[in-house]
Amino acid sequence: MHPFSYIKVSDIAGALAAGRRGGRYIAGGTMLVDLMRESVERPSTLVDISALPLRDVTATARGGLRIGALVRMAEAAAHPKVRATYPIISQALELSASPQLRNMATIGGNIMQRTRCAYFRDVTAACNKREPGSGCAALGGFNRTHAILGASDHCVATHPSDVAVAFAALEASVHLLGPDGQRSVALADFLLPPGSTPQREQSVRPGELITAVEIPALPRPLRSGYLKVSDRQSYQFALTSAAVALHVRGGVIREAKVAAGGVGTVPWKLPAVERRLIGERPSEALWAEAAQQAAAGARPLTHNKFKIALLKRTVERQLRIVGGTA
Repeated sequence: MHPFSYIKVSDIAGALAAGRRGGRYIAGGTMLVDLMRESVERPSTLVDISALPLRDVTATARGGLRIGALVRMAEAAAHPKVRATYPIISQALELSASPQLRNMATIGGNIMQRTRCAYFRDVTAACNKREPGSGCAALGGFNRTHAILGASDHCVATHPSDVAVAFAALEASVHLLGPDGQRSVALADFLLPPGSTPQREQSVRPGELITAVEIPALPRPLRSGYLKVSDRQSYQFALTSAAVALHVRGGVIREAKVAAGGVGTVPWKLPAVERRLIGERPSEALWAEAAQQAAAGARPLTHNKFKIALLKRTVERQLRIVGGTA
């Protein structure tokens, strides 16, 4: 591990000042410390922000929910407000990582986590995300777990977060505080597809700090849930996943929010599936027909063609469960 300095801050102003000087924020440390051990990350200064007052879960004035950036994954999953209003978030969190990691990792850190692509973590392999311009070993390598949606010729790595898929489905936004003040960015704009600059993964400005993730109010009653398909039931990243939220009134689907994980370079919203559902009555035929739209635009690699069919089946199954016809 490369040498680094460490400071712990107790207030927001101190954190922002350290961030402005180039310090790297750390809280749970479940990802960054691993990457430092493997020499993938080499920050010169760590700024411990774990004491900052960003650990509240609150209902917003408009009926949405705001989750502080430093709320632990386990705390968020078990929080009564989260379970009551957006059980899809609790499910996604509880299907993530291990209990030990969920007790340490934070909501802000989870959406900032970097890919689990083996070539990214192998400092002897070519990786444009780790070292721009070096190439992408995954393109011609073993790419069974890689992306079929949103990839470029520069990077085919997936985004690993489960809860970010639920946030994407619910059209959450990320609140940030930095030298230029506060701002809010839709998650869809916060997490960046690789394009020609895969090393740039989030739209965070220098010195900015994530303060919260906010889920907007959605019509009630809202049925929602998260389904994850992986090689192993626990402590494994998704091959495919589906986050679904439906508002059904008078026997008709009035709102549909659907996103997929394990298949995209970012959590992948599925607008074509949503459009096919809205205005229709729940039925087995509707779920199957809508799910056929899930892989629109997919570009499989040598070893992950199976993800196209698996994604469609995952979305169909979760629509059936959430829609109440399972």
